[in-house]
Amino acid sequence: MYKYFPHTEEDLQVMLDRVGIDSIDDLYSDIPEAIRFRRDYNLPEALSEVEIRRLFDTIANYAVGGPLTVFAGAGIYDHYSPSVVQNIIERSEFLTSYTPYQAEISQGTLHYIFEYQSMMAELTGMDISNASMYDGATVTAEAAMMAFANAKKADTVLLSSTLDPKVRRVVETYAKYHGICIELISDENGVTSKANLEARLLQGGVAGVIVQQPNYYGVVEDYTGFADIIHEQKALFIVNSIAADLAVLKTPGEWGADIAVGDGQSLGIPMSFGGPGAGYMCCTEKLIRKMPGRIVGLTKDNRDQRAFVLTLQAREQHIRRQKATSNICSNQSLMALWVTVYLSLMGKQGLKEVGELSYAGAHYMCDELLKTSHFQLKYQQPFFNEFCVIYDGDVEALQRVCTDAGFMAGVKIDDHTIMFAVTEQRSKDEIDELVDLITTYSSH
Repeated sequence: MYKYFPHTEEDLQVMLDRVGIDSIDDLYSDIPEAIRFRRDYNLPEALSEVEIRRLFDTIANYAVGGPLTVFAGAGIYDHYSPSVVQNIIERSEFLTSYTPYQAEISQGTLHYIFEYQSMMAELTGMDISNASMYDGATVTAEAAMMAFANAKKADTVLLSSTLDPKVRRVVETYAKYHGICIELISDENGVTSKANLEARLLQGGVAGVIVQQPNYYGVVEDYTGFADIIHEQKALFIVNSIAADLAVLKTPGEWGADIAVGDGQSLGIPMSFGGPGAGYMCCTEKLIRKMPGRIVGLTKDNRDQRAFVLTLQAREQHIRRQKATSNICSNQSLMALWVTVYLSLMGKQGLKEVGELSYAGAHYMCDELLKTSHFQLKYQQPFFNEFCVIYDGDVEALQRVCTDAGFMAGVKIDDHTIMFAVTEQRSKDEIDELVDLITTYSSH
């Protein structure tokens, strides 16, 4: 009845009697005494609810006495999320079973997943979306395995050097244990080398090619012709994108991609110290049977009313592990619900305005930094809301000064390069304040 209360002595004795032993110690009799932990646990004293809230507030604000104004990105972005999102996702209609195996009692979950799939397919310009996945890095690795499974003889997946290094490392880890060879395509002035890609494709043995848009350095790459040269060699074209940016930029579908992947965190999910996010995967219809995860479909019940069902679920719970399209159980369903509600509230125009404001803010900040004479643009390429600049001083020292003043000032790329990100959350006054701080510090 009281499932969250600790067990009483009576409860414990009933369980011990049921399994036929005299004490808890008898459960662990097979564990050698030499490796048993016999000291007291270093646990804090119990706290009241008010005290716990204060403790976590202190932890959250430990660095500078308050939250930082964020001018950093590199995969996690400070986008605004309407307060009503939190209230809607807590409604009981959606908080049905985590895994919707029994469709008749999971209509709320299946409904929002269906809407999520519809909106993500439209956002990416692809035919089909699955019911979300774990995060942007692992879903990119899953796409690499899709390409490998789709190929008849090819065993190599090419990664652009402009792909996020964090994502690249995850793909390499997955590839190592699935018999997939990973090779990097070089970059020229911050963009993927088309010539290098074409030369490697002509050597044969390539199952897929993965690029990023905008790329890790914030550059908006031109992938004109990439799909043609990749498809000529029977390989799959995979595009990893920052989800929110697709409201303004050319979609993976328009580039001729076979698979579109990435993280949905930019669609209103709070940064929360780096997670959780939600991996999205969309593809062309011909690859539906190769796609990992679930797909929710719309049908009618025996009363001719609209109903939602699991149309495809070739997951490890249903078939032999070695035959499964994926061995990751979690699909971050709650985060997919967050994305669904956010997209529904923002609408097409709202998403477009978010992108335009972010673009305008980033270009204004870049221009202001260049005026200080302490920075120069690293890549003479178009960028969206993130850009790399070369600093004439100590990058880490500059970031420490900014942190002390309440700003998270970019991400260090190397000893002389820093990458700033601007979202619709950042005002002109905040940008001016940060630039003034940097100018004052750099002039001394």
